[in-house]
Amino acid sequence: MDFLMFLYQIIHIFLNKNPKNMKEIILNANAPTPIGPYSQATLLGNLLFVSGQIALDDKGNLHQENIETETHQVMKNLGLILNQAGFSFDDVLKCTIFLKNFNDFQAVNQVYGSYFHLNPPARETVEVSRLPKDVNIEISCIAGK
Repeated sequence: MDFLMFLYQIIHIFLNKNPKNMKEIILNANAPTPIGPYSQATLLGNLLFVSGQIALDDKGNLHQENIETETHQVMKNLGLILNQAGFSFDDVLKCTIFLKNFNDFQAVNQVYGSYFHLNPPARETVEVSRLPKDVNIEISCIAGK
């Protein structure tokens, strides 16, 4: 995996942009490795589609001390992936939040909102019965420039 990451970074440096009709897979070694057959994110033209992130760190440890800690780790993972592709939270157009318990909504909303200073993105929040690794929250996003 290290060689592939190195190769990806070299290619990215030389190309420095993505042709509008070419799909590019985004991988940040400091974000959690996907736990299934999906990519951390896919870039197509000026749009970045970031897969749902949970509170795993890059070592595979879950951070579930409380819903605030869990949400911060999820947002950190999203930020790492966004930055890898040259985006920031300011570029996020839409987020989807999946919550195991809607009673956590206010706490999640407080943490989530701290990452979007001006013009927050469109969003939906839904309660679900179960999430990967039995976490309490998962967030995905779409960003554009």
